Amino acid sequence: MAKEREKAVAAGGEKKVFLGVVWNCAAELKLLLTALLILCSVATVLQFLPSRFTISTSDLRFCISRITTTTTTTISTAAALSSLNSSSSSAAAHAASRLVVNPPPPLPASPPAVDRDRVLENGVIKRVFNPYGSAAYNFITMGTYRGGLNTFAINGLASKPLHLYSKPTYRCEWVPEPSPPSNSSKPITTVGYKMLPDWGYGRVYTTVIVNCTFSEPINAGNSGGKLYLLASTSGGGDTKFDATDRIQVLEEPKGSVDFEAFDPNSKPKYDYLYCGSSLYGNLSPQRVREWIAYHVRLFGERSHFVIHDAGGVYDEVFEVLKPWMELGYVTLQDIRDQERFDGYYHNQFMVVNDCLHRYKFMAKWMFFFDVDEFIYVPPKSTIKTALDSLSEYSQFTIEQMPMNSKLCLTADYGRYYRKWGMEKLVYKDVKRGVRRDRKYAIQPRNVYATGVHMSQNLVGKTNHRTNGKVKYYHYHGSIAQRREPCKTLLNVSETYFEKTPYVLDTTMRDVAWAVKKFELKMIGNRLQNTRQ
Repeated sequence: MAKEREKAVAAGGEKKVFLGVVWNCAAELKLLLTALLILCSVATVLQFLPSRFTISTSDLRFCISRITTTTTTTISTAAALSSLNSSSSSAAAHAASRLVVNPPPPLPASPPAVDRDRVLENGVIKRVFNPYGSAAYNFITMGTYRGGLNTFAINGLASKPLHLYSKPTYRCEWVPEPSPPSNSSKPITTVGYKMLPDWGYGRVYTTVIVNCTFSEPINAGNSGGKLYLLASTSGGGDTKFDATDRIQVLEEPKGSVDFEAFDPNSKPKYDYLYCGSSLYGNLSPQRVREWIAYHVRLFGERSHFVIHDAGGVYDEVFEVLKPWMELGYVTLQDIRDQERFDGYYHNQFMVVNDCLHRYKFMAKWMFFFDVDEFIYVPPKSTIKTALDSLSEYSQFTIEQMPMNSKLCLTADYGRYYRKWGMEKLVYKDVKRGVRRDRKYAIQPRNVYATGVHMSQNLVGKTNHRTNGKVKYYHYHGSIAQRREPCKTLLNVSETYFEKTPYVLDTTMRDVAWAVKKFELKMIGNRLQNTRQ
């Protein structure tokens, strides 16, 4: 009898526990049943609505999932709390650690307000125009550099249509670091003077140089500060708005400025500095090898070469430049990100201007030409004597000697693959009455902005008659030729080829041996296996 009583008591206890759980969850079950009833009612009503009113299955699925998720979360939370109340403290901690409540999915972002066409009181239909996105950036900075004690140059790109069809303005603001005892930092502002050195050549973007010249020395105590550019569209693009972007373009930490570099009597680090345009494409490592060895020998120990890689310095070309980088003659800059902004010829105007202002006080003379062009001075002079004779000029241009990139000598047959390009390409174009591009050199401290073939923003004189002092040989089309350039072999001193007159010119061929010897002396034979 005792055992039967115990069984009855146990059975009664189990019924109480079951009823307790059901009772605790009754509210949640009622909520779920009510929601399902409402949903069915809505589905019934939808059958009697007009056809133009529609609701997609995806919308119903979204509603059901929200209801299910909310209900499940509520039931799970209630059950977990019930379990916590009826368990020991250790069991409660374990249950709490396993309790996970999933948040509802975020609501989709509401679209921006859209203006609608409307009919005015006079019966006219007022149309509206809703703009989206952005056609071009207002200003893209590449670099900002000091030009003296109270002047700065900001180099970058801006929307060409904005400058072509509007009149954007610029202001410069210097905010000094707070200094004791007053800890004041009163800003100083000035009007920015803009220069467009590539005018007419830009595409979506055009190069803009903003000169900021203040009425007093800036950061004279070397206590630090920040320079801001206030670039205003002045109604360009959308005349309803005059948008102004405040851009931090330069920060000078305390004690970071070397003011002695701006002394006009100070001697620059280099006598000659080369500023190269953007290099891109499948360049020939051998042609680059010849070019750098030749010009390091020509310009000497106090020279430096700044190369800008826009995609043309791949591994084989880098291996050619690396020995000269290790010796301190070459600086290689990766500018591939500029391809995001559609400017003229890989944004070379912006690139050369950045080089100008970055190294403005580090060189006496600065040269601008390409890696398929070789500067040449006559045998009885040097680059120093030639440029000393031009020291009264802020700029001089250099005459071009165009060389054919297909014609070679018959005497080199069978071994021309061993020779350098300057040795075997020996026929010069002598067509008269043709305007040929000129390259140039400047004294950078006298120049505010520059171009590819010459500068138009400078102080001082320009000399265009330097034929007897300096010229350059141009091997057009050879730098991107990865195959043997010799296509036609000749044994004459004059010829017509493709309706163009040519004469034999062995000037560069005669100096090739000295350049090879110089390369071997400077870097050894590490580039002897370089190929086209």
